[in-house]
Amino acid sequence: MIDACEIRLARSSDATRIAEMSRDFIEYGLGWAWDAARITRRIRHRATNVIVAESGAELVGFALMEYADEEAHLLLFGVEPIHRRRGVASSLLAWLETTAATAGIELIFLEARATNGAARAFYAARGYREIAVIPRYYSGREDAIRIGKDLAVAARIS
Repeated sequence: MIDACEIRLARSSDATRIAEMSRDFIEYGLGWAWDAARITRRIRHRATNVIVAESGAELVGFALMEYADEEAHLLLFGVEPIHRRRGVASSLLAWLETTAATAGIELIFLEARATNGAARAFYAARGYREIAVIPRYYSGREDAIRIGKDLAVAARIS
């Protein structure tokens, strides 16, 4: 089943919910680095898009992506567990990729926990490739996998 959701830019009033979701779905076991104040700063940051997915009045997913001249870094990406595998994450990622391509971005990269097989499979299915292992990236305890997608190459293949 595909969830009907609306993707929109986040507002400051969304920061607490995004931070709670980050704490519960991304940062579990690591400490809480992406609190509401940090999320609010990113919502206001000129080089960052913070987006949310809403189903009805419920915030069910979010993403934060920072842009440089030719690349973008997907900093946070999460979907409520009950809404996973229903198209929410795909909708969020498609919005980000379209925006990045429009801005002339050539590469999107991100990090995922090495133990997060579901995330790694999600990105692989969408043309992302694993680039490197970063030892103890998360809180000095857990390895990350750097993952990237070359949007210029993907556009030529399509």
